[in-house]
This record gives sequence, C-alpha cells and structure tokens, in this order.
Amino acid sequence: MRRSWILGAVALVGLAAAGWFLTERPLTVTVVAAETGVPLRLYGLGSVEARVLSRVGFEVGAALVSVSADAGDAVKAGQELAALHPAEQKTRVARAQAAVAANAAGQAKADAAVARAQAVLAQRIAANDRQKELARQDISSIQRAEEAQRDEDVARAEFALAEADLAVIRAQGADVAAALQLEETLLSHHRLVAPYDAVVVARHVEPGTVVKAGDPIFTLIDPATIWVQAFIDEERAGQLALGQEGVIRLRSQPTAEFHGTVARIGLESDRVNEERRVWLTCTDCPARMFLGEQAEVRILTGLRESALMVPEVAITGFDGFRGTVWTVQDGRLQRAELTFGARDDKGRAEVTGGLPDGSAIVAMPPKGADEGRLARIGDAQ
Repeated sequence: MRRSWILGAVALVGLAAAGWFLTERPLTVTVVAAETGVPLRLYGLGSVEARVLSRVGFEVGAALVSVSADAGDAVKAGQELAALHPAEQKTRVARAQAAVAANAAGQAKADAAVARAQAVLAQRIAANDRQKELARQDISSIQRAEEAQRDEDVARAEFALAEADLAVIRAQGADVAAALQLEETLLSHHRLVAPYDAVVVARHVEPGTVVKAGDPIFTLIDPATIWVQAFIDEERAGQLALGQEGVIRLRSQPTAEFHGTVARIGLESDRVNEERRVWLTCTDCPARMFLGEQAEVRILTGLRESALMVPEVAITGFDGFRGTVWTVQDGRLQRAELTFGARDDKGRAEVTGGLPDGSAIVAMPPKGADEGRLARIGDAQ
C-alpha cells in the first residue's frame, strides 16, 4: 500500500511537471524584422478590355447580301464590311432624281415666263409714257392715257406673279434636292463601313439574313485602346493615384511580366463586392491580346526606405487603422494595440505607431500564447 502511495505521488508530480512544461515553458516565436526598401503594392484581379469597343450595324433594315470581314480581321476606316440589298432604295433615288429634273424644267419655264412678263411690262411702261405726253399736249384723249396706265399696271402685276411662281418653283427645287439627298444618304446606309481602324472581334450574322436597323453585325475594337481592367479592394484603394506603375500578368502567359500605368480610376465602386475599378495601359504587352482574358495586376503605390510590415493574420480586431498584436517584451508575451498605415500585396500592414520601446512583434502567434508567457525569439521574418 505504501508502495502504491509512492507511485501515485510520483505520477502526480510527473503530471504536474508535464502540465507546467506545456503551459509555462518558453514558447519559440518568430518576430517581425524591420525591412529596407519596401515596395508597397496593391493586388487586383481583372481582365483584358478595350476602351473603344463598338457593336456596329446598319441604320436601315433589309436583306444582307454580302459580308466582307470576319473575326480577327484588321480593317481600315471607311472599308466596306457588309452590304444590304439596294434595289428598293435605288428606285427611290431614281424617283427623287426625276423630281429634281422635273423641277429644273419647271424653273426654266418659269424663268422664261418672268422674262416675257418683264418685256411686256417694259412695253406697257413705254406706251403709257407716250400717252401721258400726248395727253398733256391735247393730242390724245384722257381715256387713251387711262387705258395705257391700266395696261402698265396689269403688266406689272403679271410680272410680279411670274416672279412669285419662279420663287415657288425654286423653293420646290430646294425641297426635291433635299429629298434626293435623303434618298442617296439612305442608299449609302446600305453599305456598312468601318468607322475607324479596327480589329473585328466577332461577326454576328451571315449573308441572306434580314436585319433590322440597329442589329449588331460586327463587334469592333480599336487595338490601340486595349488596356487591363482590375478590381481593387476598397479598403486598400485609397492609395491609388493616376500614373502609378504596375506589373501585369496574363493568365495565358503566367511566367511573363508586363508593365503598365494606371490610366483611369473608376468614380463608382461596386456596391456588392466593395471593390474599385482601375484601368492600366500596357507599354510592352503582346501585340495580340484577347478580350476577357484574366489578368493579375500589382500596382506600386509607394516605396518605404524602412518599414515594419506585419502580416494581417497576426492582427486581431483590425479595422484598417488599428489592431492588436502579440509582442515579446522582456522575454514575455504581451498584447499591444498598434496603428497601421499602408498595406502591400503580400497581406501585410505597415506599423505607424503604438509599439512599446524594446518590443518585438510576433509574426505568427503560436498555440498556447498567453499574457506573460515566457517567449524565446527564433528567426525573424
């Protein structure tokens, strides 16, 4: 019995020692070391897009008779891409041309009528002047003078009427000329031409299809306006500025890095994903880019000569500005509330204040960490 008591006591002492060893032994921790020349980058995921993208189609509807371009083709401004059946519109143009010709003939007739009325008026004026002179000399009767004045007035009115008829016909000429121009414009709309130097991204219809006005026939892009659209977490987007440089990686070329510049920052954030859109132009991207291809960007927002960068996973209660970390002070673990500034694309935040003198920040709190627990500093990271 005495022996069993001794064995039990030994066991209790062993358990106590083991418990003390597990709970009170110094923990080996990794601490954060100050770094020099620290680049601050923001990570974003996005895709290749084009700033100038057009879904082009006809302004009128008809049957499609030809399609002259296909996906992947490079086209020049003014180059014909497709054409509609023009017979009906050509007939309208012919009718408008006939109306213009008829109006021209009418104007010629009206011009002749004006010239005739003008000649008659001149004759009547001369006759009236002679009758007035004869009447003053009592050679001719007053009645004949009055008749000569009446003839002049009638001739003057007929001349005015001829001029008015000519003005009406000229106005009608302007109308039929405008109608002809309209019909010719509509005829020209039966040809679809490239609005600028472009690359055909997609061809949506084939010959024989009856299309309506506005139906897309091709999707075009201006290859000079290809850029990368990326989404940046709103919490980090405050560091963005136009002109910042970035590194671009395309999914189809994961081992290659291309260089870009922030060209636009969206004025409206995504309300659901809480992200801000940015666009980067690329200076050395491949000549052939594919719209919609996934791209990763890392935008350089600053460079610190010296900084203490703490992994965000080591910060508790982090609100983007303040948070609590474990520190090693005088060989024991302590909690400290710090303030933070810029963050980088490695998931780290820059310490800006609150760190007690002589303290080292624990990079990854070990299991069993507690206030006052002995700690031994291992390798810094």
